[in-house]
Amino acid sequence: MTIPLSKHTEQLVDTLFEDPLRTRVRTALLEQVSGNIPDCEGKSPEDMERIRFSVIKLIHEDDANFAAVVELAYVDWRDLFMAAGFGFHPCEHEMWFRAVVEGRSR
Repeated sequence: MTIPLSKHTEQLVDTLFEDPLRTRVRTALLEQVSGNIPDCEGKSPEDMERIRFSVIKLIHEDDANFAAVVELAYVDWRDLFMAAGFGFHPCEHEMWFRAVVEGRSR
C-alpha cells in the first residue's frame, strides 16, 4: 500500500534535491518507504515523517548509499533513526526539518 508524501516531506525533497535525484528520492519514498515498511501499514503521511526524513537526510548527506539507506528503512527503522541522528528524541526530525526549511528561506 502506497502512503502519500506529507506536505513537509514534499517540502524537504524539493528543498534538498535537484532533478533527477529529486524524482528518484520521491519515487523511492512512495514505492519503497511506504506501507511496505514493517509496522507501517495504514499509517498516515505524517506518521511516516520520521522514517522518511531519516531516509532523506542520509541520502542528502551521501547519495552514493541510496540503496543501502532505503534497505535500512525496511530492515530496521530504529537503526535508521540512529544513523540519521533522530534516535534519541521523537521530535528530532521535526527540529531538523525546521532548521533546513528556515535555513533555505533566508
